[in-house]
Amino acid sequence: MSKSKLNKAIGSIEPSMTIGISAKAKDMCASGIDVLTFSAGEPDFDTPENIKEAGIKAIRDGFTKYTAAGGINELKDAVVMKEKRHNNLDYERNQVCISVGAKHSLYNIGAVMLEKQDEVIIPAPYWVTYEAIVKFVGATPVIVKTDEKDKFVLNKDKFLRAISDKTKMLILNNPGNPTGVTYSKKDLEFIADVAKEHDFWIISDEIYEDIVFDGYKPVSIATLSDDAYKRTLVVNGTSKSYATTGWRIGYTCGDKEIIAAMIKLQSQSTSNPTSISQMAAVEALNGPQDSVEIMRKEFEKRRNYIVNEMNSIENITCVNPKGAFYIFPNVSAFYGKSYNGHKINNSMDFSMLLLEYAHIAVVPGIAFGDDNYIRVSFATSMENIVKGMKVFKDFINRIQ
Repeated sequence: MSKSKLNKAIGSIEPSMTIGISAKAKDMCASGIDVLTFSAGEPDFDTPENIKEAGIKAIRDGFTKYTAAGGINELKDAVVMKEKRHNNLDYERNQVCISVGAKHSLYNIGAVMLEKQDEVIIPAPYWVTYEAIVKFVGATPVIVKTDEKDKFVLNKDKFLRAISDKTKMLILNNPGNPTGVTYSKKDLEFIADVAKEHDFWIISDEIYEDIVFDGYKPVSIATLSDDAYKRTLVVNGTSKSYATTGWRIGYTCGDKEIIAAMIKLQSQSTSNPTSISQMAAVEALNGPQDSVEIMRKEFEKRRNYIVNEMNSIENITCVNPKGAFYIFPNVSAFYGKSYNGHKINNSMDFSMLLLEYAHIAVVPGIAFGDDNYIRVSFATSMENIVKGMKVFKDFINRIQ
């Protein structure tokens, strides 16, 4: 056939490296190799019992049919109450769209808001999907590199230089993946003021807001002023805080016209989020929150250990993150050297050699827009972390 099979836009994006590395690690495990996996972006904890029971009850009650495309009212109300309770943000039902995970929420935002002439500012390192979505819908990602010395917080001068008359939005992840970056209220006030001056939207991805350390309390940028509230779309979900990654529930809160457009698109694509998962999410948001704090404390314990161990290795530097469950160590000092006769040129080489010879799965930093780093998830048991760091150090010592 002479006509192209595929939309050209699909060629602008790459498959998720995080999923790809995890899949390769699983294949190795299936062949009998014991792989220590530090690549997954999901809690290793089981979904809390009360949430599972709510899902089971929904099945037994026959709540297994279509729902409204934008989510059931019970869940929208739970989101409204949660945002009021957690962030003192006031929303109404028509300002909430329930989607099939926060990733789906972000895709819907891009699809209904962005056009070919638009530019989207994305601080790097960034979560891999941000750039992919912007490219797929035909807009232009404007990548602004952040620095380790600034703990990966967006530099004010670089930010201002990236703005043009085509800037449509900024995507801000706080706390952030892959670096664990966290923004102070002062940082966010500057960003909100700039957004007002130059009149662009803010997408605030707050999926890790409950996984924070050292007493850090995230501030939603939407709370800072009436203007910030109006121009911010808050994206969140239950995946990280409640260990429900596979249940696929995310949500967006904000401008009712944009929310209505997202629901319209959803009605013609996925239809509704899974009915059973929606009822489970109602319980997650409205029910006991003890499990959230239990997980948070354990993540903080793991973070303390893995950061100390990583920073004890010569020629590696690692920022101590205040949020999320990743570290982002700089391994570029080993580029140009070799392991077992194989030269290490970049983060992909480093990660693949680490997987092949040390049987440790991490994600190369190039996936997140910075080739000097690797992402290491500590969403795994302390036993695995202790063992993994021992093997990792042995791997490093064999690099020549």
